[in-house]
Amino acid sequence: MKKSQIDLSLYLVTEESIAIEDLTKIIAEAVSGGVSIVQLREKNNSSLSFYKKASALKQLLHELSIPLIINDRVDIALAVGADGVHIGQDDLPLPIIKQLVPDNMIIGVSVSTLEEAIEAEQNGADYIGVGSIFPTKTKQDATLMANGELEKICRSISIPAVAIGGITAENISSLSESGVSGTAVVSAIMNANSPQSAAEFLLSIIKDFK
Repeated sequence: MKKSQIDLSLYLVTEESIAIEDLTKIIAEAVSGGVSIVQLREKNNSSLSFYKKASALKQLLHELSIPLIINDRVDIALAVGADGVHIGQDDLPLPIIKQLVPDNMIIGVSVSTLEEAIEAEQNGADYIGVGSIFPTKTKQDATLMANGELEKICRSISIPAVAIGGITAENISSLSESGVSGTAVVSAIMNANSPQSAAEFLLSIIKDFK
């Protein structure tokens, strides 16, 4: 899949410590509901467990033509042939990562300020994840962004921006005029009784974004 064809509109980030069988079931249902890209995040798991989950998801998502992004771990991304890697401000510098991965691998960067967003674009990021937009339980050390910062970032860069952090069915509509290319969700889908229905509902709101 070419980078220009990547659809970031409904970006699912996984929760940790879910068994592979349950994880693949949730992801399959979420994709059937409209999830357009999936990031596997395993901050506290072993490398072997991370690899096994990444391998299973890569196989599943490849068959569904949905990109798999690996959080932080360039080695895992390369090992399973993932479509991309997403890094934070404390990970290896983006220019170094670009030397390690194939040219066709998508690279996303987490940012929380305009300065970080501009630097990410200048260093060759394909997209940025901007947050935390709302308070979130899935990342305890996340810094809540100031009002208006998301809109300022979206106006100032030319690469796609994905909003992340505490986004739910109740607050997602508030991002409709922010300029984002997509929204990243975790609990709103991962913990839903029906991941498919949750994804369908979120996507119905996102389609009205400007």
